Amino acid sequence: MELMVLLNALVTRLLFVLHSLIGVWRVTAVKKEPKYWLLALLNLLLCLETGLTLKFKQGRGYKWFSPAIFLYLICIVPSLWLLEIHHGTQYCGNEPGAVQVNVSNQDFNQSRESSHGSEGTDHHIIQTAKVFVNQLSTICETVWTLALHQTFLLLLVVGRWLLPIGVEITRDQLSQLLLMFVGTAADILEFASETLDIEDVRKNYVLINAILAVWTWSMLQFPLDLAVQHIGCKANASARRIPSLLLCRYSAELWNIGVSLFIQDGPFFIVRSILMGHFRIFNQMLVFFTAKNILVVTLQLYRLAVITLDFRATVVQKSRKGEVCCCPCEPYEARAHATGHQENEMKEFVAVPPKEESQAPSEDH
Repeated sequence: MELMVLLNALVTRLLFVLHSLIGVWRVTAVKKEPKYWLLALLNLLLCLETGLTLKFKQGRGYKWFSPAIFLYLICIVPSLWLLEIHHGTQYCGNEPGAVQVNVSNQDFNQSRESSHGSEGTDHHIIQTAKVFVNQLSTICETVWTLALHQTFLLLLVVGRWLLPIGVEITRDQLSQLLLMFVGTAADILEFASETLDIEDVRKNYVLINAILAVWTWSMLQFPLDLAVQHIGCKANASARRIPSLLLCRYSAELWNIGVSLFIQDGPFFIVRSILMGHFRIFNQMLVFFTAKNILVVTLQLYRLAVITLDFRATVVQKSRKGEVCCCPCEPYEARAHATGHQENEMKEFVAVPPKEESQAPSEDH
């Protein structure tokens, strides 16, 4: 096993575990009940996955699916649910960041003066760490929750980048996937923060749970790599059907369309439409992002229609020419097989001469 692959696999999963433990610590501090530390046991699943991946895959990833990302979601999402449901018990001031930075700098200076020349550098580091932890504890709940959301989505992108890739995915495909994840993460963060910050939404417990459910559903696209990989198919009789051929040729594009319609923009549009239509909640950002979701869904449907019409025209054109429409994913194999079959027939034809030519000289005699 390569040292770099092992290091990336272990460091990435360690970051996942540390971030998950920070979320559990915040839930325990907010709820003031030690029983919520039991959520940390979910990280045992990630530790088990690490051992199995190192043993059977030598630290590299799997095809189409990332178990580490999926288990990281299982570890951190319950903590974010509890923090969002408990949201609103502590409010921040107008400029909390600036005030807390000033206080932190003052405390750091005091700790430096008290430790200078007395107990050495080690005592200064310990005192600085204590002050830093105390200042983190004083940050209001809303800032902590938003920071966990932001670092969670950033860590998903960075973690997918650091995780060793498998043999089935190339670096070019990985770069495309990471760029897609950046845009997806920004949309998901905006959806959660913009809708949950509405005062009328915070007063409705059912709406909070519905929004968090849609948010959790949208996170399930991160462990999957189908958006940049084509599903291979064999040129057999079952693969010659039109739906199978369409999926074979445009698998990545169809997956992107399905994610947008059923996992992200479609559900986001439904939630925002319910907020405006049924609950009469209106603000400028809500209207803008609803219009944005409508535009994206319309463009995805237009893209689906273009793909279907283009594929249909290709099939009709080939059928008129009398060509056999084989799977476009493996054209070279099918073509090589057909060419090899024709060459074998030609060799047999050349090797066995016709009977008329072999009998012609005997008739002359």
